[in-house]
Amino acid sequence: MTERTRSPWTGLLGWAATTFAAAAIGAAASMRSDDFYRQLETPSWAPPGSVFGPVWTLLYILMALAAWMVWRRAGWEGARLALALYLLQLVLNALWTWCFFAWRMGGLAFADIVLLWLVIAATTWLFWRVRPLAGMLMLPYLAWVTFAAFLNHASWRMNPQLLG
Repeated sequence: MTERTRSPWTGLLGWAATTFAAAAIGAAASMRSDDFYRQLETPSWAPPGSVFGPVWTLLYILMALAAWMVWRRAGWEGARLALALYLLQLVLNALWTWCFFAWRMGGLAFADIVLLWLVIAATTWLFWRVRPLAGMLMLPYLAWVTFAAFLNHASWRMNPQLLG
């Protein structure tokens, strides 16, 4: 009996902890960003800052579930690339918040989010191949990051004095 068949809830807890640890690292960069976000000129279609927390919380839950499903189905041996890309996108996700909010480097944040989008797309595809439901659970995340990339680009272009 393998570890992943012995303790499925421990595995879920591990993937949730990993995912939310990345979220916390990113959140640390935006702790005092409310004033900064209000200073930014944003496109008319930009949501209020209060929308981001609930949306990201839901997305992180879906992401952790998806990773856990893939790990449960194939393990590290059978899904090494998919799970490695999942971990990479967590790093890129956390890094984006630092680039945009802490370091206020709009161009670097945009480059990061484009790379993040590519890694999420690849992760979603690989998750889908292991377990289609896991791939589907990643689709809202991919959609939100698509929207966020457009918002990042627009905000960067509209605020060269604040975002380098």
